[in-house]
Amino acid sequence: MTSRSHAQELDRADPLGGARKRFDLPPGVVYLDGNSLGAAPAGVADALAGIHRQWRDHLIKGWTDDGWLTAPLRVGDRIGRLIGAAPGQTVTGDSTSVQWFNALTTAARLRPDRRIVLADTDAFPTDRYLTDSVARLLGLEVRAVPAGRFGAALAELGERVAVVAASPVDFRTGERLDLAEVTAAAHAAGAVTVWDLCHAAGALDISVDAAGVDLAVGCSYKFLSGGPGAPAYVYVAERHRAATDQPLTGWLSHAAPFDMAAGYRPAADMSRFRIGAPHMLSLTALDAALDAFDGLSMADVQAKNLALGAFFIACADAHLAGRGFDLVTPREGHRRGSQVTLSHPRAAALMDGLAAHGVIGDVRPPALLRFGFNSLYVSYTDIHRAVMALRLLTEPADA
Repeated sequence: MTSRSHAQELDRADPLGGARKRFDLPPGVVYLDGNSLGAAPAGVADALAGIHRQWRDHLIKGWTDDGWLTAPLRVGDRIGRLIGAAPGQTVTGDSTSVQWFNALTTAARLRPDRRIVLADTDAFPTDRYLTDSVARLLGLEVRAVPAGRFGAALAELGERVAVVAASPVDFRTGERLDLAEVTAAAHAAGAVTVWDLCHAAGALDISVDAAGVDLAVGCSYKFLSGGPGAPAYVYVAERHRAATDQPLTGWLSHAAPFDMAAGYRPAADMSRFRIGAPHMLSLTALDAALDAFDGLSMADVQAKNLALGAFFIACADAHLAGRGFDLVTPREGHRRGSQVTLSHPRAAALMDGLAAHGVIGDVRPPALLRFGFNSLYVSYTDIHRAVMALRLLTEPADA
């Protein structure tokens, strides 16, 4: 069944339905672009007012009296819980681009006798550009192959591969890559893994610890709803920490930053991976946004995300057949992230038309319509409304 009444029935039975109250959503808008920028959590405004008061009243003492200096570690552990990392292995700060550069260089230095970085041909542009840059700096060779061919490439290249760089979710198609399987194959070849979790954290039930991931990086403004340009984070498995040699050795990553020592000595804990000073305004917004996950299990979040995707596909099958749409995302739940992508020759025009109907998704070239599902605020009724708007926009002229 794919009727509006069935969608409403599913919403009434939804165990995560109450989470919607934790977000400030524009009235009448169906928001299916949380895989680009998450909706605003309800507690952020008060949190920003609070950090403003601290800044105004405590001035420089905020770094110590209000815990600003240690906030990246504390917030990092909150994100760590959502990606299956034990405490003390995740830290927030800087941008995803900066963290990707730092993590990839660090990983390559863990395998100094190897010269190949195995990368995904279809990775997000930032990952591709920076991977190429790191390779030029270190004299490495990038071998880019489709993610589905990582196993074959590792079997062929063997001990020449230093790093495998990948994402568990294809940002264009929403197709999911088995994080644990690829990590195990990389380790069997003696390589180190660096994962981009931007489209997985806060949406999928992953465990970087259980999968044996070496390093991982992610943004916090998509499914974590940390806000525009919110700080990124980096995960480094504890087993690697003592051997790491990252290129961006900021003052706060020193073992004793306030000693103002002439030589660099890295901190023993995850402070070692701090780069710049904490962006306290945006970090405070992110911290408040993470409250939306309190009391929720990522298994339940993922289950609803995948169910929303299945309902979207069923609605598209029932209501959009013969209208020029093709399903790009795999139908099987275990092969999908929290996203469904359709292709259509008039993708850009259709997305503009959807926006006029109060439905927001996004477009990726050449002709892809992307719809992201954040189960904390997207309902089955939202899905039905979006598909019916697409049906209306593609009605034959003589209908």
